[in-house]
Amino acid sequence: MLYLLEPDSPGPAWEPFAGVRPVAELRAGVWRIRERWEAALRMDAAAIVGGTATGFLEGDEPPCQALGEIRGPGVVARSEFAPSGAAPEVTGETRRLTAQGKTVAWILPPGATWHRGDETGAAVNIEGLHLLGAYHLLTALEQFLPADCLDFTAGDRDPLPEGSIVIGDPGLVVLRGAVVEPGVVFDVRSGTVVLDAGVEVRHGTRLEGPLYAGEHTRLLGGFLRNSAFGPWCVVRGEVASSVFIGFANKGHDGFVGHSILGHWVNLGAGTTTSNLKNTYGEVRLGVGGSSIPTGRLNVGTLFGDHAKTAIGTMLPTGTVIGAGANVFGESQVPKYVPAFSWGSAGVERLDEEGFLKIAGRVMPRRQVEVTPERLASLRATYHRLAGKA
Repeated sequence: MLYLLEPDSPGPAWEPFAGVRPVAELRAGVWRIRERWEAALRMDAAAIVGGTATGFLEGDEPPCQALGEIRGPGVVARSEFAPSGAAPEVTGETRRLTAQGKTVAWILPPGATWHRGDETGAAVNIEGLHLLGAYHLLTALEQFLPADCLDFTAGDRDPLPEGSIVIGDPGLVVLRGAVVEPGVVFDVRSGTVVLDAGVEVRHGTRLEGPLYAGEHTRLLGGFLRNSAFGPWCVVRGEVASSVFIGFANKGHDGFVGHSILGHWVNLGAGTTTSNLKNTYGEVRLGVGGSSIPTGRLNVGTLFGDHAKTAIGTMLPTGTVIGAGANVFGESQVPKYVPAFSWGSAGVERLDEEGFLKIAGRVMPRRQVEVTPERLASLRATYHRLAGKA
């Protein structure tokens, strides 16, 4: 049994996803953190435990529940650590997995009870990345995406359609049930391009690897590079070094770089992110009253689930847009927009029923039914965040 342990209090560094979705359900490279643990340990997760997203429901994740007693046999693994994918060399005596000297997982023999903070027992090293916050998913993308995409070349694939233009080795284009119009350019000199089942790529699109597009994503034109798009996204324009966790919509021109988009984000036509300061200095995130150093020169915008922008929205370097926020108006967009803000000024708030009504209109557009259980999960999200907004 594999249990993914969430941080008790994710804190400002995990905005705008803290309290919205478990850390384990964020995308680090092609795969979600939970999936990376499942692959490394060769077991399915039984539950995501602890943290501030208890009761979260999306459809394909294990139960998200409060932390209770955990007894072996099993493994308790930290959600803030993303394994590289290589399986650790565990023996029957192994009790901990460590990375850079820090315990990231506990291996419980039959009948044993897990205790938080236990640093005893034989340890084995596991390769991967300690994640310091949501912005660190950009580092995970840089570290994991090339190998994640290359792994797909070992599996089955479809032949390249007639009219495709490939710059580099055609063996690094992996189509798995995608529909590609003539004239699409695949530039694989720097990495593999993977298009999963149901992906549609329109003429006028240039794809530069490494790049992954998940099931039923539509790539409608423009220059897309070094990015991972989860399932059911719509992408157009210029996108660089970004992660679309899933079900996000950027259907028009505009530049998005070094950004993270949560589920159900919708970017209005011409929305553009800045991902580099004029000083070429380190980007710091201002979340509420906190100033968070990222250690990075390139950070665009972090968009929480269900966030939306109006046409022509210009976003400064290192912007954080809270979940459910609607960004519009004449004022300059601040670098932190609280959850459920109604307008760029961040003064008005979307109420609970308004948030649920909009979500109920949007989700069926991607064949997602708004069931009573999903509605309850959305209500719980609103209540968790409303006190911070």
